[in-house]
Amino acid sequence: MSLAAKLDAVLDRFAVLEARMSAGAEGGDWVALARDRAELEPIVTTIRALRAAETELAGLDQLVADPATDAEMRALAIEERPAAAARVVALDHAVRLALLPKDAADARNVILEVRAGTGGDEAALFAGDLFRMYSRHAGLHGWKVTVLSASESELGGFKEIVAEISGSGVYGRLKFESGVHRVQRVPVTESGGRIHTSAATVAVLPEAEEVDVEIADADLAFDTFRASGAGGQHVNKTDSAVRVTHLPTGLAVAVQEERSQHQNRAKALTVLRTRLFEIEREKQRTARAADRRGQVGSGDRSERIRTYNFPQGRVTDHRIDLTLYKLDQVLEGAALDEIVDALIAEEQAGLLADADA
Repeated sequence: MSLAAKLDAVLDRFAVLEARMSAGAEGGDWVALARDRAELEPIVTTIRALRAAETELAGLDQLVADPATDAEMRALAIEERPAAAARVVALDHAVRLALLPKDAADARNVILEVRAGTGGDEAALFAGDLFRMYSRHAGLHGWKVTVLSASESELGGFKEIVAEISGSGVYGRLKFESGVHRVQRVPVTESGGRIHTSAATVAVLPEAEEVDVEIADADLAFDTFRASGAGGQHVNKTDSAVRVTHLPTGLAVAVQEERSQHQNRAKALTVLRTRLFEIEREKQRTARAADRRGQVGSGDRSERIRTYNFPQGRVTDHRIDLTLYKLDQVLEGAALDEIVDALIAEEQAGLLADADA
């Protein structure tokens, strides 16, 4: 189907939705129609702007080509044509981006998992730095961070920390963070001033809903135990912590951050469902991988995606060869958007190339 035909189909679909709403749809039908209309409205607005810009450009070309056009009018048309042509190019690009297939999970909340990798105590400290970076970044976007479980190291970092980040479009922004993050710096435990390299792994999983993953009660085993670590007077006094094990896969999730066993049980199930959902999504991605080109990283945890070099004050994302000498701003969460925006642009460029192939 040509681009023009695709745009006509979108406009036709939008007109049908408006007609059905005007015809007196009620209740749930009206809500569904309104939702679909709202989803299409931005691209419809862009398509209409493109069509108007194309008409304007064609009109200018006609004035220039028509021998009956007086000299002053022709000169004005020639002067205005570059700006009109630029508008058509920009709107055509915007329309093509809007037509790209969307990841249905982009709007979801996420389960963020950060784990210390190679490097001992220094890796755990780096894992803590990464978690604080994502927490600050979330705050800048108005997202909420809820720690689900954490295992602290002796020096104040994290051997592992799992959290829920909720808000608008979280997964669509953070999904590129999955992978191995490497740090190069002089550890606080290093007396000789030598630079060490250590690593932490990050997993960003779209939070699953109950309808996404059906789990039979018979496939679950629950254990309760006393919470440990910081947490107030209830720690080590009640069996409030919960571990749930999915028997068919052996996946186990423990949550101890809430005071009540019921709350911990619910959150443990959410994390378990999310991990099972991601396993299924990974199977689907693997099945499609042979037909895809120009991927921006696979998100596999064995893939080194980024290096944080403290002596040089730089951050390098190896997937797109992007280097920013803004280490402090990145770790504060503010400059992370520059990296994410570049990754999104690279992914969109690859999708556009595939669509045009």
